Amino acid sequence: MFLNKFEPELINTVILLSVFVIIRIIGKIAIRKIGVKSAINEARIRLISRYFTVTLLIIFLFIEAFIVGVELDEISIVFSSVFAVIGVGLFAIWSILSNVTSGIIMFFSFPYKVGDKIKIHDKDFPIEAVIEDIRAFQLHLRMDNGDLVTYPNNLILQKAVTLLEKDAIEDFGDFH
Repeated sequence: MFLNKFEPELINTVILLSVFVIIRIIGKIAIRKIGVKSAINEARIRLISRYFTVTLLIIFLFIEAFIVGVELDEISIVFSSVFAVIGVGLFAIWSILSNVTSGIIMFFSFPYKVGDKIKIHDKDFPIEAVIEDIRAFQLHLRMDNGDLVTYPNNLILQKAVTLLEKDAIEDFGDFH
């Protein structure tokens, strides 16, 4: 009974799956030939092959949704939800990359060093502290009361900073 009710959809799905497998095999062979001819290393060939397979799979799922009778409005809701999640993920990655890039910039051109007492002119949260450590993502700042503040690298490059004292770390003792 189930097979009789959905026979056209099942036949179309089997045909689509067969076409998917054939296109995937031909695509992988073509990618490998192009990679070998262009002297591209094996890891990049495999990576491009995976990208091709994922793209082909997304197209397959999109066509399969039409075969089983999903409406265009329903598909648009799914795709908009997926793209929203991807957008949030990319925003999180952007924030991490921003801090790492700032850390690299600070390595080469930051005028302050570990041990300097600085004042960060932030209207919401002004900070006077000694630079205890400069890391990939943040600065470790030791406040006068002994509190440790971690300050993101990308923000330190956006705020005005004043040097109050050079090598002031010995004034506070060892807080490690």
